[in-house]
Amino acid sequence: MTKVMPKGSNTPLANVAAVRAVLRWRPVSGTPDVDASALLLALDGRVRSDEDFVFYNQPRHPSGQVRHRRKSRTGEEVTDTVDVHLGELPEEVDRVVIGASVERGSFDEVTGLGILLYDIAAGPNAEALARFDITDTAGVTALLCGELYRRSGGWKFRAIGQGYSSGLVGLATDFGITVEEETAQAPNPAEAEQQAAQAGQPPLQSPPAQSPPAQPTSEPAAAQPAAEPAQSPAQPAAGPEPVVVPPLPSQPPTPPSPQPAVQQPSGYGYPPPQPGLLPEPPDFALPLQGPQFQGAHR
Repeated sequence: MTKVMPKGSNTPLANVAAVRAVLRWRPVSGTPDVDASALLLALDGRVRSDEDFVFYNQPRHPSGQVRHRRKSRTGEEVTDTVDVHLGELPEEVDRVVIGASVERGSFDEVTGLGILLYDIAAGPNAEALARFDITDTAGVTALLCGELYRRSGGWKFRAIGQGYSSGLVGLATDFGITVEEETAQAPNPAEAEQQAAQAGQPPLQSPPAQSPPAQPTSEPAAAQPAAEPAQSPAQPAAGPEPVVVPPLPSQPPTPPSPQPAVQQPSGYGYPPPQPGLLPEPPDFALPLQGPQFQGAHR
């Protein structure tokens, strides 16, 4: 007969070597998908390593004693299953916690959520050992459904129903699982060029690795003339060199001033007198000279 368990109760698993924990719910339109998981805990209540976390991305424990199985659908119910071989677990494992999580939405959108516990040795048609109907899940994205724990040389099952609002990551890190944050990846250059071509934009070019980015300044720098790139003599010219045409002057050139004509020297080798260089003679007349005129002035 199946034992219906209220939240917080426990039940012994006498003479049970292996159990199958089956999480079940009724999917309706818009219902989030549910995933079951298991954590193998030591006496300190934490995992020994990340390998002690069994879920859909790591479905088998290295010991082979805990395994996550595929989901199945029976009638109107969907189930997700975890098998635990209690009798073969290492002595360091003190508890096995059965968890559940949803990726989108929360558990208050899930209908008919519960966990059933079966004795694997009793066969597939055997009646469930215990059933725990999980309620009070508003705003919850991860759950501790129940736990299998050692007690007085045997094993027991406790109905927990504790919720987390931080999803599977919050549940896992609470028990010592290392969760790596996803880092942003550099864009693929080929994909960037393809996206730019589809958007009608020129492809982006990455700056050369040896050129550090220019630091911004408080005042704009004066414009510097662009340096002419050095041409390698080993590379031929792409075409004939262009003819450089000098610019036309803004004003016509001033004609040179006329130079004075050079006069030939006189017959005695003296240059002719230049006008304006010697003073004009005074305006007077010499008295008449000679003995015939001397009496006339007395």
